[in-house]
Amino acid sequence: MEQVLEVEDTVDGRALRRWAELGVDSLERRRAEINSLNVFPVPDGDTGTNLLVTMRAAAGAIGGPVDGALTASAVAEGLARGAFAGARGNSGVILAQALRGVADSIAGLTSVDGRALADALASAAALVTRALSAPARGTIVSVLESAAEGAGRAARDPEATVCEVVVASADAAADALQRTTTQLDVLAEAGVVDAGGLGLSILLDCLVEVATGTRPHRHIRLSGAARPVPETTAADDHSQGSDHPHGSDRQEYEVMYLVEDSDEARIAALRPRLDALGDSVAIVAGGAGCWSVHVHCCDPGAAVEAGLAAGSLRRIDITCFALDAARRGCTDPVPAPPVAGDAGRAVLAVVAGDGTADLFEAEGATVLRADAMITPGRMLDAIRALPSRDVLVLPNGALSAQDVVAVGVRARAEGRDVMFLPSSSLVQGLASLAVHDPTRATVDDAFAMSEVASCVRWGSLRFATERALTWVGTCEPGDALGLSGHDVVVIEHDLVAAGVSLLGKILAAGGELVTMLVGADAPEGLAEQLAEYLDHRHPEIDVVVYRGGQRSDLLQLGIE
Repeated sequence: MEQVLEVEDTVDGRALRRWAELGVDSLERRRAEINSLNVFPVPDGDTGTNLLVTMRAAAGAIGGPVDGALTASAVAEGLARGAFAGARGNSGVILAQALRGVADSIAGLTSVDGRALADALASAAALVTRALSAPARGTIVSVLESAAEGAGRAARDPEATVCEVVVASADAAADALQRTTTQLDVLAEAGVVDAGGLGLSILLDCLVEVATGTRPHRHIRLSGAARPVPETTAADDHSQGSDHPHGSDRQEYEVMYLVEDSDEARIAALRPRLDALGDSVAIVAGGAGCWSVHVHCCDPGAAVEAGLAAGSLRRIDITCFALDAARRGCTDPVPAPPVAGDAGRAVLAVVAGDGTADLFEAEGATVLRADAMITPGRMLDAIRALPSRDVLVLPNGALSAQDVVAVGVRARAEGRDVMFLPSSSLVQGLASLAVHDPTRATVDDAFAMSEVASCVRWGSLRFATERALTWVGTCEPGDALGLSGHDVVVIEHDLVAAGVSLLGKILAAGGELVTMLVGADAPEGLAEQLAEYLDHRHPEIDVVVYRGGQRSDLLQLGIE
């Protein structure tokens, strides 16, 4: 094994390179341990992995030959750039910002003495705190702040060596790590220390080894057994235990991206928009008009749109916590509630509007109202409440594909035989339900219903609420829009004209039946005028009009 480099008075570039190598090796060996403690801010069991990936990227960005005379400043800058580019997860973003603080503090220095090291850690702690919208006590941030304070106390002694400052910093971090269990309720309940804090403590102990030749042997006291933490998914509605105002709401996605071609003013405006969408907001500057953004939220699309208003985006990474947990096979399902007898096959349909609900209920479906936002948690609770283990679900476009997969995995793990059918709209769901036959085998019934749903071409009418670029040009607020599926294909100033044009496009491939589902805000006579147009131009086509009462569309069309 390579001889550990000992540094007596200063830490130079070679020492920092060696520290990065030791850090990667140590995080790799203890990754599973760190992952097993991960319960905050989201119990997704990946903090160790995220720190390792980020530290590898940092170490890989150090330039120059291994034995070259690199300055401490050059190595620190390489570490900061690499970590910024490769940061993964909340803990990775924080580590990248800490390394940026160190690099900025020691810029231009060939080597670092005790005073400079203490200043660098203080800079790292301050920069991390500024990057976070709501830094919580009892986390990696607390451990970093304590490490900086410990180094600062030691460096007040003008005779203190760099070794003494490093040891004081690592010892203070270890003490702070132990206190995290008492600072966050979610850690106390699990009986663990903060996972990110442990990762940082390990990295500081690696610096002690570089400076002194010996790594400290520390024992972490746990009030509970160190174990893989049960993975609750985004489909649960339990608290994250966050100090953030949104912390009582389960955030279902992690969104990360880089914002380029931006400036301080637009980034300052981005932060409150992300705060309103979720929590664990971190915005890290990378230089040259580039920032790294991290947020946990329920609406990843809105988080990305907020970023687009701040600049050009690249490397957009969206993680669904429930789907990620399901892929790892580590979900911890809630025991299935007892079902007194089997009530046969149930059909659960997501609907919007009183009239639409009546239509689905008349066909024997149990309805889940989408007048309020449908979350994976609400969907899972609705499935659990059914008196049947055999369930067919018509999501009718209310959930993303990722959410559908996540809920299905969770429900099946609880003993429910659940199948989600490919209905992306209310009119597709209605058509599908019309061929439902509970006397058939479930797979045959699901196939017949899915086939009908997939054959229904559908569209909708609505008014534009903002200026936007579409496939057929730019729309202005108040324009009438015709959508085929989810794509705008018609822009008109008149709603009836938009409806006529939309019908012409959708009927170009033929059709025998047009179903119109009239929304709550549709102008009086809209459906009647479109029906009259069809009767005149396509007398061979049957038209059925229902008063759905949905708010999402003025009119929804289904073509069979």
